[in-house]
Amino acid sequence: MGIALEEARAAALRGEVPVGAVVLSPEGAVLARAGNRIEEKDAAAHAELLALTAAARRLGQPRLPGCDLVVTLEPCPMCAAAASLFRIRRLVFGAYDPKGGGVEHGPRIFSSPSCNHHPEVIGGVQASECAVLLRDFFAARRREA
Repeated sequence: MGIALEEARAAALRGEVPVGAVVLSPEGAVLARAGNRIEEKDAAAHAELLALTAAARRLGQPRLPGCDLVVTLEPCPMCAAAASLFRIRRLVFGAYDPKGGGVEHGPRIFSSPSCNHHPEVIGGVQASECAVLLRDFFAARRREA
């Protein structure tokens, strides 16, 4: 989660919503890391998608069995579906997202009968630190407005 938080902080410095993600190999090695890049004119450039795609490219395969995705915020429905399609072993996330989440909130993608792969999910890891980063980012945005 420390690496994902580093990516989230870097995203905030770029003016992005501070979300960071890292993909770990089955042995725990970092395969890819990313922060949000949506403001670079790509609504799909969520940290999770960037990290998953980079990890698959690095391994030269379309799926990531045995790999773990660690992200600072509960993935949205799009990213949760991507995690399933990439066949990750485990999803670890920090802050819960009651408004936009797609794992423990909203459509609960992994509970859907149409979801073919259900990774192990561990939520709330360093949740306070992840949530403070997001709260501070949006508070600063409101002060600037």
